[in-house]
Amino acid sequence: MVPTAPTLTTHERVVAAAAELTLEVGWAGVTMGKLADRVGVSRQTVYNEVGSKPRLAEEMVLAELAKFLAVVDAAFDDQPDDLVEAIRSASRGVLELARHNALLQAVVSASYGAETELLPLLTTRNDALVQAATQAVRARVPAYPLVLDDRHLDAAIDMVVRLVLSHVVHPAGDPAATADDIAWVMSRTLRA
Repeated sequence: MVPTAPTLTTHERVVAAAAELTLEVGWAGVTMGKLADRVGVSRQTVYNEVGSKPRLAEEMVLAELAKFLAVVDAAFDDQPDDLVEAIRSASRGVLELARHNALLQAVVSASYGAETELLPLLTTRNDALVQAATQAVRARVPAYPLVLDDRHLDAAIDMVVRLVLSHVVHPAGDPAATADDIAWVMSRTLRA
């Protein structure tokens, strides 16, 4: 059973339990009844908290995203004077976290049955994910001196977010080397 922590809401406990169950039995094996048992609430409470299983999947993805955005924030905090270095550090941190994130690995590597229901949330139906990540980066960028107008800055941020997400889902190599490549591209883009 997911422990009742004073800082976690029922909603957060349900989402955390769903992630645990997904790792244990696969997404196809996650049911509202199992979640209710795990959290120690009624099945109706689980439905009230998350609505449906597809909505629960979205909530799980967004909960994992929060962990990744914490890495992004730390990278920007560590590089307050150099946007390209902040992007390099954030990209590397995100890619390293992705490499070791058990739930993400389970979602990406699953290719059978109902398991594929989760993967589109990272790939073809990732609007909420991209929007949340883009907003997080966009909120940090005004602290840096830039020569880009808002339209082009928004395009650059969108590109870097989608590029990092692409490497999260389909890693092409070492996180440090990939982060260096992303930083190189952004260094040229931000000078435009």
